[in-house]
Amino acid sequence: MEQYFASDPSCESSPVSYTYRFREREFVFETDAGVFSKGETDFGTDLLLNSLPPLAGRTLDLGCGFGVIGICLAATEPVEAVLSDVNRRALALAAKNTEKNHVRAEIRESDGFSNLSGLFDQIVTNPPIRTGKQQIYALFAQSAAHLKEDGRLYLVIRRQQGAESAKAYLGTLFASVETLARKKGFYVFCCSGKAEQNDDQGGTGCEI
Repeated sequence: MEQYFASDPSCESSPVSYTYRFREREFVFETDAGVFSKGETDFGTDLLLNSLPPLAGRTLDLGCGFGVIGICLAATEPVEAVLSDVNRRALALAAKNTEKNHVRAEIRESDGFSNLSGLFDQIVTNPPIRTGKQQIYALFAQSAAHLKEDGRLYLVIRRQQGAESAKAYLGTLFASVETLARKKGFYVFCCSGKAEQNDDQGGTGCEI
């Protein structure tokens, strides 16, 4: 079966729209076949969004799909949102959805960070786990390299998809890896600081 991280999904288009409520605001999203989580905001993304502390500054929705994370944050937080994905159908939807929801965001086609420049105050992602462990861990390392000195990486991952081992690996990249939420087998992590700065002070950088 064709994966949602294909650059040009060949499956037949069959658009579906739905509504999603976040922070007392109702959003309308157009979705389609060949794009992650057609017709709904998946549980992991919903948990991630509702676990985030207040954000500000340049914010990357990495692997944005049809744009739920970046659009919700652009509408409710003082952020400069950048939405990136390798899937061109997803990017077209993300562009439509920014207009539908009256938000401003930069939409970038990028395989990982290949077409992204500059540093970010935070990177928020529901990573494309099905690309495989090697690719996901490379994304984590690249994320660490593309954060400002006080930047943070927020992500959601399921236990059965390697949440505990992912947390251990993230601990080699960041000084602090905190669990912000855990529900139905999903974990939301906040990663901050450079690993070499870890002086065994514990996780204190990402409290809500």
